[in-house]
Formats: sequence, C-alpha cells, structure tokens
Amino acid sequence: MLIAIRATAAQQKELMEKGFPENITVQWIEPGGSFTGAVADAFFDLCFNDTNIPANSFTDNTLVFVHAVNCTGQQINRPNYVRLNAWPGFLNRAVIELACSHAGIMQEAETVLKKLNWQFIWVEDDYGLITARIIAMIINEAYFALEENVSTKQQIDVAMRLGTNYPYGPFEWSEKIGLKNIYNLLSRLAEKDVRYTIAASLEHESQQT
Repeated sequence: MLIAIRATAAQQKELMEKGFPENITVQWIEPGGSFTGAVADAFFDLCFNDTNIPANSFTDNTLVFVHAVNCTGQQINRPNYVRLNAWPGFLNRAVIELACSHAGIMQEAETVLKKLNWQFIWVEDDYGLITARIIAMIINEAYFALEENVSTKQQIDVAMRLGTNYPYGPFEWSEKIGLKNIYNLLSRLAEKDVRYTIAASLEHESQQT
C-alpha cells in the first residue's frame, strides 16, 4: 500500500517512531509542497489549515486524513476527509482519535489504518475531538489557579503528575503542544460554551509566543 503524507519534520519523526509495516510505502511531501501528481491509496495532510480551510485539491472519492482540531467536518464540508489530531505528541499515541460523518469513508479509513497496524477510535465530530479538548481545559484551569496564586507553574506540574499520574503537568503540556494551539482551540470551544472561557493569563501569554 502506498500512502502520501504532507508533514513537518517533527510530525515525520513522530510517525517514524510509531512505525510502518514493511509492506507500506510512504511518499513524504514537504509542508509547503503540493499533492498534485501524487498517486496513493490514501493521503495524510498533517499541514492542513483548519482555521483557513484551503481549496479542495482531491476528488470526492479520494480518502484524505487531515489534521483538523479547530474545525468540524461540517465546516470542512468534504465527505471524503477524516479528521485527526497531529499536535506534537499526538501522532505516536497508542490510539488515534478520528472523526468523520460518511459511513463509506469511515470503512475505507478503517481498512487503511488496520493495514498500518494503528489503533484508532471514532469520536464525535466536534472541536478538539476528545483528548485535545480535555487537555486544553486542564491547562486553562491551571492558568486560573496560577492567577489565584495557588502555586507556581513548576509546583502545579509536579502536583498533577504525582497526584493524577498524568505524563506531563499542565504547563509542560502547554509547552509541548504549543500554547497558541491551546488558545485557538479554547477560543472555538468558548464560542458555544462558557465553561471554556479563557484565563486572562493564558490569553496574554499565548499572544507572546
């Protein structure tokens, strides 16, 4: 099976660490490169711009996995697109979260992912899928705690790692993922739910990065 992947160097590194079976051939495309002329069984556009959705460069029957955290499938409005999260640290997770509303494309995507030996789960087609939404909320709450002088960033990170067995503390997570990514997702979520109202310190700090 041949797959074409447009990815940054960091994303490529994560996928190489995740590994590909011997019978999988990968065609790597640079972040600024085009899929024009590429022939593959499936395409992964991990540089997809979900805040400014680009013009469709694929036919409607081409399976395309896109990194799209800050929009929904309805907003993309392309039934052959499968959403996933390619934030730093998410591609090499044991289970990949996917969202799609077209049953036929879901079945085709499952066939491809099984050949890749990647575990996956289908989730509701909403901003942030599941894990990113939860982590963004945890980071936001940590910033509220920081504003209230509950503790320092370092101490909050240690407390959360030891107290909840998280792999990273909330501020470590924000550095790994990118605080701007967290801010953008929370902004989308806050449009329809006040629970995601962004901490002032998080907003301010995200504008400095």
